[in-house]
Amino acid sequence: MAVEVGGPGPARVGLGTIAREWGRIGCTGFGGPPTHIALLRRLCVERRRWIAAADFEDAITATNLLPGPASTQLAILTAWRLRGVPGALVGGVCFIVPGLVLILALAALFLSGRPPLWVRGAAAVAGSAVAAVALHAAWSLVPASRQRAGRERPARARWLCYALAGGAAAALTGPWLVLVLLAAGLTEVAVRTGGRRSPQRRATAGWPALAVAPALGGVPALAWVALKVGALSYGGGFVIIPLMQADAVGRHHWMDDGQFLNAVALGQITPGPVVQTVAVVGYAAAGVGGGLFAAAVAFAPSFLFVLLGGRRFDGLRASDRVQAFFTGAGPAVIGAIAGSAIPLALALRQGWQYAVLAGAALWLLAARRGVVSALLGAGALGIAAALAGRSVG
Repeated sequence: MAVEVGGPGPARVGLGTIAREWGRIGCTGFGGPPTHIALLRRLCVERRRWIAAADFEDAITATNLLPGPASTQLAILTAWRLRGVPGALVGGVCFIVPGLVLILALAALFLSGRPPLWVRGAAAVAGSAVAAVALHAAWSLVPASRQRAGRERPARARWLCYALAGGAAAALTGPWLVLVLLAAGLTEVAVRTGGRRSPQRRATAGWPALAVAPALGGVPALAWVALKVGALSYGGGFVIIPLMQADAVGRHHWMDDGQFLNAVALGQITPGPVVQTVAVVGYAAAGVGGGLFAAAVAFAPSFLFVLLGGRRFDGLRASDRVQAFFTGAGPAVIGAIAGSAIPLALALRQGWQYAVLAGAALWLLAARRGVVSALLGAGALGIAAALAGRSVG
């Protein structure tokens, strides 16, 4: 029996079943959001028939309208529709925890004071490929965003301007990036609605305050960084990479550039969203407790958005102003993801790292192979080079 799109339906799926199935996806969901969506569709629509196919597609659209990791929100939303609030909490936690445990274990290994030589080799070479992963993530979003903008020449011109503005902001402005994303979205709202006041303006009025962290230190600073990660990651986790890098490396000095590249790589090769990278930042700041705390703060907005707003998602999808906002913000997000590759590439220090970056770019963009294989392959090369006595640290 399919569950209605408007809220939890009559199908009372057991919490144990939700814990088992969502936990299995959390353990096997290597490959990022496309994999997570495919696994959730196979479970909920094709195999168990808990949710109608059209309703599942509507759920994907609804979660893409929200800030935060969309595939995680989709996991929470589908579980909410099966069993209400308890289902959302159980499903979301079971989806998140496996990747979180793995990434914290890897963080302890990669960020230890004296990691083994093979670990240093794997980290250095895999980290060199991260900028190519950002370009790949941006490129994968282009077709759908251009189609959404429409075929008219003025709309295509605005799309290009928004993308260029987002790229420049990510490369140059760091924590101020979110203001450019907001400006692009609101500009498109004004163009498409004739300047009438948009509810989206009221909904996002407080976001500029999140763009820059206040002068805090310790746990409050970590909480603020994690909150920005969870509340500002529109269009994919890579959009928050410049924000995290500015805070974790530039402002608070919890990590150096090389360690941050390693953190992003770990977020890609573990199951779960790239937002899990914030757990590595938290580990660098305050150990295992810091990693768990940062993850809890970063994922809290996703739970709140679904639990408090799930019944209103139909209204969001039907709003011309909301749709216009994301038509403008979308290309700015794509530009920001691509622009994040610039500071990531500038963090490289040795010539061979740029050769690895070029090879990864060819693997991802020309050969069109997967991100996980690119990073694992780079890591394997690093291990082999380290064991052969080559300097890779």
